[in-house]
Amino acid sequence: MRKKLLPGLIHRLPQNAMSRTMGKITASRFSRLAIRRYVRLYNIDESIVEKPIKEYRSLKEFFCRRLKPGVRPIAPGEDVVVSPVDGTVSQMGDIRQGTLIQAKGKQYNLCELLGDTPEAAQRFYGGKFITIYLSPRDYHRIHMPVSGRLVKYSYLPGRLYPVNKLGIENVENLFARNERLVTFVETENMGCVAVVKVGALFVGSVKVAYNTATTNVKRGRHASEPIAESPRYGKGDELGWFEFGSTVILVFESDQLEWAEGVEVGKTLLMGQMIAKVQKEMP
Repeated sequence: MRKKLLPGLIHRLPQNAMSRTMGKITASRFSRLAIRRYVRLYNIDESIVEKPIKEYRSLKEFFCRRLKPGVRPIAPGEDVVVSPVDGTVSQMGDIRQGTLIQAKGKQYNLCELLGDTPEAAQRFYGGKFITIYLSPRDYHRIHMPVSGRLVKYSYLPGRLYPVNKLGIENVENLFARNERLVTFVETENMGCVAVVKVGALFVGSVKVAYNTATTNVKRGRHASEPIAESPRYGKGDELGWFEFGSTVILVFESDQLEWAEGVEVGKTLLMGQMIAKVQKEMP
């Protein structure tokens, strides 16, 4: 009975309203009283957190915590791709006929995910992707998986379905329906890389470091614009952050990537860890 009830309930929940309410609660100064309990509940390692727990002014501020310098070393090499986040590999593989895998027996459309024209999305056909899920216990900052120039962003409004196992297995086209913010990065040796930051239930917003293009500012309308001056970010530089756990999808134009040993579905990744290596330069 429970298995039949929960999938139906997902669609009926006022997800966006619930997430806005949760955002206000966790931003309140009274929420700081829950931080210590949150740390215990999710067994968070305090020794790597940037500052003492008592210095965080709200639960939301703690969600967005930074880590101490050096605790997440960045794998070197311009031909090396690193994990942009701490998280667990949900899916990975080749982009076949413009589709990606969501779960066993479920696929979704790349063009819809990126919110781009079919012609623009086609450059990624034959490339690769990896989906990384951030749980509530994970570090929520998002970093550059490669070095390159930030050339464009797209914000796509949408629902806020949960992106855990329950949501992935029961919501068709989940990642192409949820609110998301896509950053397009041009690299020197692997073409374009799209960093897709997917919102989820109770994720109040996705922030980015390069401008004010956040889901808080642009909520309600699709926006796609060049990024002023195409700034160059180095691998491991901070790109943005979630105000709760969610999912990051990396989409690669290059078909010359080889996944690193041990990177597979269900495996836990640390930000800065090598996840792939390009075998030869893009033409």
